[in-house]
Amino acid sequence: MKTRKIPMRMCVGCREMKEKRSLLRVVKNAEGAISLDPVGKAPGRGAYVCRSQECLRRAVRGHQLERALETRIDEAVYRQLSEAMDADSQ
Repeated sequence: MKTRKIPMRMCVGCREMKEKRSLLRVVKNAEGAISLDPVGKAPGRGAYVCRSQECLRRAVRGHQLERALETRIDEAVYRQLSEAMDADSQ
């Protein structure tokens, strides 16, 4: 029996390789709009962050999400990410 390869992605906060399913994806679409991609299949440039507030804080402090997506990110997107993490932890 074949074992399926598990897709791995790097968290922009802690810089660790983790399973794609365990990370949140933030995507910049063709129009340049930044949004949360809960399914992980939205078209556009994506960046991944762990589902922990500490990794999000590191990514914000070091401007890692902005660097990965090559654009300025509004505070509302960071708030949305934080709320999604809080919802996951409950």
